[in-house]
Amino acid sequence: MVALVIAEHDNASIKGSTLNTVTAAAQCGGEVHVLVAGANAAAAAEQAAQIAGVSKVLLADAAYFADGLAENVAEQALAVAGSYSHILAPATAFGKNVLPRVAAKLDVAQISEITKVDAPDTFERPIYAGNAIATVQSSDKVKVITVRSTGFDAAAATGGSAAVEKLSPVGDSGKSSFVGREMAKSDRPELTAAKIIVSGGRGMGSGENFKILEPLADKLGAAMGASRAAVDAGFVPNDWQVGQTGKIVAPQLYIAVGISGAIQHLAGMKDSKTIVAINKDPEAPIFSVADYGLVGDLFEVVPELVKELG
Repeated sequence: MVALVIAEHDNASIKGSTLNTVTAAAQCGGEVHVLVAGANAAAAAEQAAQIAGVSKVLLADAAYFADGLAENVAEQALAVAGSYSHILAPATAFGKNVLPRVAAKLDVAQISEITKVDAPDTFERPIYAGNAIATVQSSDKVKVITVRSTGFDAAAATGGSAAVEKLSPVGDSGKSSFVGREMAKSDRPELTAAKIIVSGGRGMGSGENFKILEPLADKLGAAMGASRAAVDAGFVPNDWQVGQTGKIVAPQLYIAVGISGAIQHLAGMKDSKTIVAINKDPEAPIFSVADYGLVGDLFEVVPELVKELG
């Protein structure tokens, strides 16, 4: 058996979620190959070749792969799919966009957001907002899988020495075109890759009040996050959202401030190694998953915490 990982990258470097996906692919048994479809993406391919456990990197280089359009990347994956027993991608916006197209064209059922590999044909995935775990067994010839990165340790980024094989790129599908991208720039770590996250909820009261959390995040070198309620209220941008309909995170430390702990939010952060909750309501559901809880007024507690950190 040979597994193919469709790499998420920015043409210059491989995204961290790809490393977790390589680990999942290795647990499926057999070799692991990585597909890098990009424009002037030789640097990303070389980086993929250094990932421990990868035996081959396939590089498809063409201008129409520059922005990761799902239609084009999926067609490139389909061009080589016949050689693989498993095709995997991270369960990020990228992977969720590409793999359903691959599964549909192969006429197989996609297995989404796996968190464990029990056997080459059997996988575990969360359902009901993570309140239950389903064990899924697939008899499909090719297993098409998205991987929840928080369920697997990242493969070592160095130590491998895979060969890079250049593919003849498939043509541009012409079905979509890249128009533009608006990026929120921040000096803080990326939310899904951060080791520490400070999140605020509806209890913050306003977007202006989120500034209270900034000194705490700065002291800890943390990323900033938010609950869906805070995002829906317009307090902060939606790329801060942590939860079932936002980003799934599992940092070393997650500090939830003014977050009640709705099921959809817990589904996105309950795998964090250590959870600290600050809320004035002692009955808030967030305390049921917190390792440390502090009942109090966040507008008093957070400044005091910053002061204690020095």
